[in-house]
Amino acid sequence: MVEISVTLIKELRERTSAGVIDCKKALESTNGDIEKACDVLREQGLARVEKKKDRVAVEGIIEAYVHHGGRIGAMVEVNCETDFVAKTDEFKALAHDLALQVAAASPQYVSADEMPQTEEAEAEEVCLLEQPFIKDQAVKVRDLVLDVSARVGEKVIVRRFARFQLGE
Repeated sequence: MVEISVTLIKELRERTSAGVIDCKKALESTNGDIEKACDVLREQGLARVEKKKDRVAVEGIIEAYVHHGGRIGAMVEVNCETDFVAKTDEFKALAHDLALQVAAASPQYVSADEMPQTEEAEAEEVCLLEQPFIKDQAVKVRDLVLDVSARVGEKVIVRRFARFQLGE
């Protein structure tokens, strides 16, 4: 058994926002490997999110982004369960990143469920949640939202968005 230091627990906690006890248990189960512990905590968080999928998420924020020059703008509504979470920096950062994504990638639908049967485009091209995240192409927007949901411990959803471009 590897001795788990307070410094290691603190580092994992800063990276994942998980509780101290959860961090210590994850580090113990991975013999102090911080990367594997992050994966363990992420899986636990996703399992908790799955349990909360039937909860109602009516709190949240609307984030607006106007691109430099004022020719493109986007608004996105992101919901969570409590106003406490909606006021956190992490939740606000997610909403801002989603508004940037909408402005940059021009999605037409929030998810593939909203796509009409007649749509010929691929879901990855026209659905916000299926698109690669503009700041990290290896991550889908859906995974970004799920990751934040797991870290804040509440259901987080993208309700709707709008994109504006001069001349369109």
